[in-house]
Amino acid sequence: MKWYQLDIPAVLEECKTRPEGLTAQEVEERLKQYGPNSLPEEVGLSRLKILLHQFKSPLIYILIVAAIVTALLGEFIDTGVIVAVVILNAVVGYFQEYKAETSVRALKNMVVAKARIIREGKEGEIATEDLVPGDIVLLASGAKVPADLRLVDVTELRAEEAALTGESVPVEKTTEAIAEDNLTASRLKRGRKQSLGRLPGM
Repeated sequence: MKWYQLDIPAVLEECKTRPEGLTAQEVEERLKQYGPNSLPEEVGLSRLKILLHQFKSPLIYILIVAAIVTALLGEFIDTGVIVAVVILNAVVGYFQEYKAETSVRALKNMVVAKARIIREGKEGEIATEDLVPGDIVLLASGAKVPADLRLVDVTELRAEEAALTGESVPVEKTTEAIAEDNLTASRLKRGRKQSLGRLPGM
């Protein structure tokens, strides 16, 4: 279903929502049905993989070959020095990469994106991952769009879409239904300013 082709009453009816927002029970049911409003997170590297990653270098391969050759030639002192360098490099690299991985995970947990919504007729703020289809989301100047949205009420709304369409100026948005089938192709082809939005998770 292409939400931008429906008028506002049809969108509200299709999503079983209303201007005053969803009830707590509806939100709970939809969270169970659709899951959180977030992209699947990449699985972080395990400690073993981080350690093995330290040996994936052409220089390390050369040093290992050199250690084998010196060992076969009976130059055990040289072999010991080369092996020590390889181990020291792996240990230092492991701790640096593990610390960086841990720091990135900690930053992700600290930074939680928020969205302003209306539920049960009251304004509130929630984490964007708690948005569900049918939520009424409020956007203000400078705010980031927290999910795919279908606009139901706007006042001089413009959105910066350079990263998506390459347009260098903000695009004016409206609540009017759009009849075209392929907005992406038509906008890229003719550079037209269109209003595009869907409800979260749809």
